[in-house]
Formats: sequence, C-alpha cells, structure tokens
Amino acid sequence: MADLIITITVNDTDQKVLKSDMLDIDEWCQKAIRGKINNCWKRMQSNWTVKLMNDESFTDPIPSNKNDFVNLITARSDYQTRAERDASQMEESSE
Repeated sequence: MADLIITITVNDTDQKVLKSDMLDIDEWCQKAIRGKINNCWKRMQSNWTVKLMNDESFTDPIPSNKNDFVNLITARSDYQTRAERDASQMEESSE
C-alpha cells in the first residue's frame, strides 16, 4: 500500500476562524492525524491481542513490533476494515 496523501481545502473565512485559536493550521492537522493513528493503533493492538490469545488455532508468537503485528492481523481471514464491519452489520440488521 502506497503512502496516502490527504489534501484539505479550508476557505478564507474558516482560515480566519482557525487562526483566531491556532498558531499553525497545518501543524495542528498533522498532530491530530498522528493522535488518531496512535489511538487506533492502541485499540487495534489491544483488541487483536485478546482475540489471538483466545484463538486456539493460533499458535505462532504475537509480533512485538507494529509493522509485523499489523501485517499479521490484516492478512487474517477474520480481519475486516471498519467499512467492512459496518456493511456486515447493515446486512445483518436488514435480514
């Protein structure tokens, strides 16, 4: 998967609003996304560590570094992205 580049357009009025409270809009956005990534990582690591420990068919060691852990989890057949989980829940609720 390639690096994701995100562009945000903030109109002049909204820039003025943001600058009334922030020193640097771009820096705030960068920190906000890093914070969200850290929170998602903590939840993913916690949830999946419990799942792996409770999965009797999983006998390999749980990776101790982020890259290997994420690659292991996202390669599993029972892994779903948020969009996939939401779609599954919508299907279930419509049945």
